[in-house]
Formats: sequence, C-alpha cells, structure tokens
Amino acid sequence: MPRPRTKHAVAPAGDICRLSAVALADAIRQKKLSVGEVVTAFLDRIEAVNPLVNAIVSLRDRGDILREADAADARRQAGVETGPLFGLPIAIKDLASTKGLRTSLGSPIFADFVPQHDDFFVERIRDAGAIIIGKTNVPEFGLGSNTYNTVFGPTLNAFDPALTAGGSSGGAAVALALDMLPVADGSDFGGSLRNPAAWNNVFGFRPSQGLVPGGPDFEVFHAQMGVDGPMGRNVRDMALLLDVQAGYHTHAPLSYEKPGSFREGLATATTGGRIAWFDDLGGHLPVEAGILDLCEVALGRFADASFPCEPLLPDFDFEALWQAFVTLRQASSGCALKIHYDDPSKRGLMKPEAVWEVENAARLTAPQIRAASVIRTSWHRTLLSIFDRFDLIALPTAQVFPFDVGTHWPREIAGRAMDSYHRWMQVSAFATLGGCPAVNVPVGFDDRGRPMGMQLIGRPRGDLAVLKAAAAYEATLPWQAGA
Repeated sequence: MPRPRTKHAVAPAGDICRLSAVALADAIRQKKLSVGEVVTAFLDRIEAVNPLVNAIVSLRDRGDILREADAADARRQAGVETGPLFGLPIAIKDLASTKGLRTSLGSPIFADFVPQHDDFFVERIRDAGAIIIGKTNVPEFGLGSNTYNTVFGPTLNAFDPALTAGGSSGGAAVALALDMLPVADGSDFGGSLRNPAAWNNVFGFRPSQGLVPGGPDFEVFHAQMGVDGPMGRNVRDMALLLDVQAGYHTHAPLSYEKPGSFREGLATATTGGRIAWFDDLGGHLPVEAGILDLCEVALGRFADASFPCEPLLPDFDFEALWQAFVTLRQASSGCALKIHYDDPSKRGLMKPEAVWEVENAARLTAPQIRAASVIRTSWHRTLLSIFDRFDLIALPTAQVFPFDVGTHWPREIAGRAMDSYHRWMQVSAFATLGGCPAVNVPVGFDDRGRPMGMQLIGRPRGDLAVLKAAAAYEATLPWQAGA
C-alpha cells in the first residue's frame, strides 16, 4: 500500500529536510552537517511550501534565525557542550508561551501578545539547543479539531488542500507531514495531539497526566486533563523530544520524574502484548464508513508484531462518561475564558464555541462537577481492571475522515446528529479522562486519499510501553517516514 503523494504542487523536499530529527541531531553532533545548513534547508522548505498550507505562523526574521544558527555553529566549533536538540529548527504550538515571540492562541484578543517568559517545556526545548523559528497554527483557544482562526486563517490538510488539518495541533501536524519541521510539540485535551496526526499521516503522543509539566501560568485543575507532548514523523523522533519535555518541575505540583530515557528505552525490542479492541463501543460511537476497516487492517499488522487483539466492550455508561467530560471541560476551559467573556470589548471577538463553553460553565453547580469527577474516577478504575488483562487498548483516532476546511465541525456522523462542536471527537475522551498515555499511529488512506489513524492507549505512566508498541507497528509500515 504506497503512501499517496500530497496534492499540493510543491517541489520535492531536499535530502536534509527528509532526514529524521534523530538523524539530523546526530549529523550535527558528528559535524557532518552544520546548524546553518540544516536551518537554511528548512527555511527554504518553509518558504516554498508554507504559503500553500499556512501551517507555520509568526515566523521570525530569516536573518535573525540564521545569525542564531551561526552562533550555534561557533559554539560547537569551540567545543561547548550541546544538548539533544542542538541545532534543530522547531516551531512551537501557538497555545504555548514563547518569550519574546508572539503567542496569539489563535484569538484576535491576543493577536499582538508577546510573552515575557516561556512555558516550562518550551524553556527546556531552548535549553536543549533547539532554534525556535516561529509558531504553529491553532484554532482559537485550541477549541475544536479544525485549525482556523481570524488572526492567521485556516491551515490546510497536507494531502488535500480542500480538507481540514484537524486540531488543535493542526499546524504542527501539517508542518511535519510536509517536511517543514523535523519534530514538533503539541497539546491535547480532547485529542489535539492525536486527531491532527491521524489526518496528516504522522504520529502524535499524548503523555500520561503529569509527565510533561505545564506552566508557569498553568492552573492545577485544568492541568488534570490537558497535557503537552510530542509529534513526529516517526516514533523515535517523538521519544527524542519527549526526553526533553518530560520530568519533574518544582513549580508544577502534578509533575513527576521521568522513569528514564524514552529514546534509549526504544532501543530494547518489545516482547509484545495483548490489545483490547474497543471498535465503536458496540455502536455507541457513530463512525464514518471505512474507518473501522482501516483500523482492523492495522490490528492485523499489530498481530504480526506480536500484539494480538481481542474485541472488548467494557460494561460502562459511555453517555454518562461523555457528559462528565463535557462538564469537566467546561469547568476548566469555560471558567478560564470567562475573564474575556465578561469584558464587553472582547466578548464579540470570541468564536461561538468559546462563548458556549463560558455560558455553560456559568450554569454548573458544585454537585454537578463533583458528580462528573466521581464518574471519571469510576472510569479510571474500569481502565485499571482492563489493564489487568490487556497491555493496550485500541480505538480509531477519529470518527470521521478529514472534512471540508470550510466546515467548522461535522453536524452529523453516519446519520446521527452531533449536539456540540466536539461531540464528534468523543472517541478522544477515553484516554483523557483516564490520565492515560495514548499515541496515534497512521493506518492508511481511504479510496479518496484521506488519511486516518488509530490510537493506542496504555496504563497510566506506561508511556514507554505505548511508544514501544507504536515502534513495533511502525516497522511494519510500507510508507514509514524513515529512521
């Protein structure tokens, strides 16, 4: 099954831009490539491709970036110790604060906002030697899995410019798929590291709750469901970035020490394991035709890699679980956005989905929030019991294929009406509510060339096991991006 070519009429990527992040970092460290050569190649690629898809925004001045690259080469020649991301050009998701570089959150309210500090994981990326060249595009406030906003406009799918890139890490996924970045960060509350990865044929990893510290402006309650993590063209590249992002931070009380190097952990072959296949949860999830078929073919590949699967339908009230997700999301995101809603000069600048979150949050009561937390706790216990019998859970990453970029969100799936802007992403909530690690793995394309993925969910803090399973699967893919 060959990998379909992108429909964008662009020149082929240069050899440098096609190298994996791991290979690039090694080549720079071994002085086979200079930082200047690497950065120039990616800037040229961005100049040629980005105007067609609008994935990278707030791109820094080329001269400033190249001067930073020259300074990095000078430090390397002087024998200064370098970090694991030394010399790699990276664009940070536009929801994360970047010191001295515009962070718009995709909102006209923050169109000119320039933070005075980095988020914790961004600071770690800088300290690891990466060169931050700009930001990746997002939907306003990260709401919804279609990357469009009134500040920068929409980001277009890497394989068909008529379709959405997904979101909220849509710019990151497209930049990776079209070789404009060697590796990228993203964040995930309701699937934002997984859904755009599925729709652009790359990998996206949602870490366990607390592995990557948020902040310094994070809220503890919000951080219980939203996480930051890596995206890559292959699993080893994600492990490279995750090693930098992860680990305890004094000012992030939910964070914890990472259990070791994820990249080194991938060097040890997995012994396999058992997969519980949730399918469409016995018909509870409406799923567009063709998606489950692709996932089942992928499960066959997992079986070939010593990961046999077995269908499983947990005994749980999944509608109650979804309503708990909606309540807890409103109690965090909706309340966080209320400060803008309460300002008459800003309320009119907020997209309808943001207003919906705030207005519904205002109607919540303490007993409702507690009841949702109780349901979440029950789901966590159900997951733990499943992981007593299985090593991984598999689900489709998305319930629909990429849709027209002008459609803000699907109003129905398989004949069933969607009652909110995110109901169609319900399949993403199960890992989020469990605090579990989850990875999107590409599963191929339908007969219209639309990409799809499948998510693997592991036990809490079982991040390395999930990555190793994804790497074993990746080795079976005929179109894999390379080592």
